[in-house]
Amino acid sequence: MLAIGRCLMGAPRLIMFDEPSLGLAPTIVSELLRVIERLNREDGMTVLLVEQNVAASLRLAHRAYVLENGSVTLEGLGMTLLDDPRVREAYLGL
Repeated sequence: MLAIGRCLMGAPRLIMFDEPSLGLAPTIVSELLRVIERLNREDGMTVLLVEQNVAASLRLAHRAYVLENGSVTLEGLGMTLLDDPRVREAYLGL
């Protein structure tokens, strides 16, 4: 949260997150994702999020890209990809 606060002091139009949930407790991850969502939806900030928590990140994403071995294998709306059977089987175990 401190790093996010320091970043926001510069009034950026774009904020990039690289694995922000890595190593955090689940309750902290939930709060962090709420902050990221608020920055985008309420404050109008563009957010670039790289995250291995597929379900959470696709729920937040307007547009999403699925990478496998460094190549884009799927792209589309976040909620559309969340419902895609290939994503559900490969990344969500459903």
